[in-house]
Amino acid sequence: MQSIYSDQPTWLHGLSAGLKLLAVLCLGLGLYATSNQLLLSIAFVCCVLVYASLGRVGWRAHRLLMPLLLACLLVLGFHAYMQQIDLGLVSALRMLSISLMGVAFTLTTSSAGLLHTLEWLMQPLNKLGIQTHRIALQLALMLRFIEHFFMVWQQLDDAHKIRTGKSGGLRLLAPLTLHMLQSAKRVADTLTLRLPR
Repeated sequence: MQSIYSDQPTWLHGLSAGLKLLAVLCLGLGLYATSNQLLLSIAFVCCVLVYASLGRVGWRAHRLLMPLLLACLLVLGFHAYMQQIDLGLVSALRMLSISLMGVAFTLTTSSAGLLHTLEWLMQPLNKLGIQTHRIALQLALMLRFIEHFFMVWQQLDDAHKIRTGKSGGLRLLAPLTLHMLQSAKRVADTLTLRLPR
């Protein structure tokens, strides 16, 4: 399964997955705790600077940010139509900030590091007899499949543009679904062979 995780070291690679996850969580809570445009703008600028500090590693995933920009423009357009431009700006700043940090987290956090952090967070559930390692694995796989989904979508769209000169749009839904089902089956078969029953 493809991943946008980069082996090229950056300063964020040196931070633990748990610390980065906590930072993203605090950022998300902070963004939705205020509607002050100045504070949200400052947070957005800080997120842009953090992302830009990744250099080539950040540039590698710039295509993933294009749908985000489009979504923000649609949100702004909708709120402008509803004469709620202030609410539109607040929503767009929140989306951009948390998405930039989410992509930065994904770029600089390995699957093993994420899995270890999730298992550590769920350790108290072990006392209740819950197999937390399986839950942690499921959560890590879910996050990686979301990432894989967008990568495959971008690749299919690029291939369609090369052939036709136009974006694939809804035409990509069928091949994308088939590809994701095949990926899920390969992962399921691998887990069936490797995980103890």
